[in-house]
Amino acid sequence: MLLSKIDIRGSTAMTQTYSRPRQQAEIAFAQAQSKFLTRARALDELDAIADARKEKTLGLRKARLAKELEDRAGATTTASATKRSKKA
Repeated sequence: MLLSKIDIRGSTAMTQTYSRPRQQAEIAFAQAQSKFLTRARALDELDAIADARKEKTLGLRKARLAKELEDRAGATTTASATKRSKKA
């Protein structure tokens, strides 16, 4: 018995007709491929989240280091002013 090729969504993909075992194999392959692609998309999404996290961490680290440098510069200026006032 010949059946028309049907993809996993149920629509006819081609005008050719296939035997039932071929049709079942095509459907099984499409389902496996769909699972693989879904898994790949999920991994891509996780990679994008990890990259965004790394970028945010890098930005926060730069901001923290800049603030620490500014605080050190302010402390140095304050310490210099304190030494000068004690000498006077």
